[in-house]
Amino acid sequence: MFVLVNLKAYPCDPIEVAEAARDVSEESGVRVAVAPQAAHIDAVAETGVETWAQHVSPVEHGSHTGSTLAEAAADAGAVGTLLNHSENRLKLADVDASLEAAERTDLETIVCANNPDQIAAAAALGPDAVAVEPPELIGTGTPVSQADPDVVTGAVEAAAAVDEDVDVLCGAGISTGDDVVAAGDLGASGVLLASGVAKADDPRAALEDLVEPL
Repeated sequence: MFVLVNLKAYPCDPIEVAEAARDVSEESGVRVAVAPQAAHIDAVAETGVETWAQHVSPVEHGSHTGSTLAEAAADAGAVGTLLNHSENRLKLADVDASLEAAERTDLETIVCANNPDQIAAAAALGPDAVAVEPPELIGTGTPVSQADPDVVTGAVEAAAAVDEDVDVLCGAGISTGDDVVAAGDLGASGVLLASGVAKADDPRAALEDLVEPL
């Protein structure tokens, strides 16, 4: 089971979360990664935690002010990137171009989508994984595995029908170890979460709770 913590733009200490994630991963044997703001990728990667970019832009080197260049993210220490999060939607052509940018730099990729139909379209582009996240549940503390489990099973089936090598992660409302177990029971190979750790008073304790049942 893969646990990816997206720090978004929350006012948390990225180093504190990164060190907690590193330690919990080492102690539990569970793969745990952190996706900080682009400006913090270098510092987070230096902690030794698996580090992901929250986004890479569909561009190459050139006149692209304000873009997140895949090469820059990789040079800073990122090993993967999220794409098409519901808070940073891309056109399908741009998702494809961002995947190409990630491939240039050997970044692992997860493409987010809202529902099984979108998951199928995302899987057809050839990412390493897709993540199903109904936007109405993001940040609510109500996991999609509980609110609408058919979305998760449907996403798993949709991805498998397109490409069995594309893993499926479950996001939106994940905050406890029980949520992680439920996601796995529905066929997900990992979870994507944010506020459950980034907003926690004790990020290490929150992470320990997440991986304890695994």
